[in-house]
Amino acid sequence: MIRFDSVSKLYSGNTRPALNNVSLEVLKGEFVFLVGASGSGKSSFLRLVLKEEKPSQGQIHVLGQQLGTISNRKVPYFRRNLGVVFQDFRLLPQKTVFDNVAFTLQVIGKSRGFIQEAVPDVLKMVGLAGKTARFPHELSGGEQQRVAIARAIVNKPAILLADEPTGNLDPVTSAGIMTLLQRINLGGTTVIMATHDAGIVDQMKRRVIELTSGQIVRDEREGGYQTQAIPVQQLGLEGEAAR
Repeated sequence: MIRFDSVSKLYSGNTRPALNNVSLEVLKGEFVFLVGASGSGKSSFLRLVLKEEKPSQGQIHVLGQQLGTISNRKVPYFRRNLGVVFQDFRLLPQKTVFDNVAFTLQVIGKSRGFIQEAVPDVLKMVGLAGKTARFPHELSGGEQQRVAIARAIVNKPAILLADEPTGNLDPVTSAGIMTLLQRINLGGTTVIMATHDAGIVDQMKRRVIELTSGQIVRDEREGGYQTQAIPVQQLGLEGEAAR
């Protein structure tokens, strides 16, 4: 599903790489937490999967494609297979809930009939069936994040990337968002979530990949947010551990 082979990323003007010789594999249907301090490489990892950035060295395979061989013209088509959720929602303020979600489908050329069926279905799934005509400023933070999730999954992507999706939410609202992400994952979508929320990670007990200074220091099944780091050499290849 996703494989990094000795991937490093060095941004111009920096002496220390954002990612340093990272190798791992994420399999279909997994729910993976990326944890680590700010600047550890979590967001860079997600941007590389999304092909917003190119690796300085190494190869990245996503959904059977070697990302380095995808032309710029074909990147939008590749991204149709991925949904993305951000900490700051990134909704269109002048569009209703319905139109925010529909916009994703309009951009990729879906028919009006398809949109009229798909959008209500996904809004019902995220618990917003009665709020299709509301505007973002009329919603709570949790509701706005649910709209963002609906927008990310309305095209039924194989992979959902979530970058601190609960970062601006209170604990109760965060728990509701995580229940929704679990439901999406149970439907077959692979979920990779970068987070600082120790409580969520400790409670869910999913695969945890910890980054420090751009390197993987822990890749643990049913892990918590903070566990004594296990050297990668003792794990073997992360991809092997994932099988």
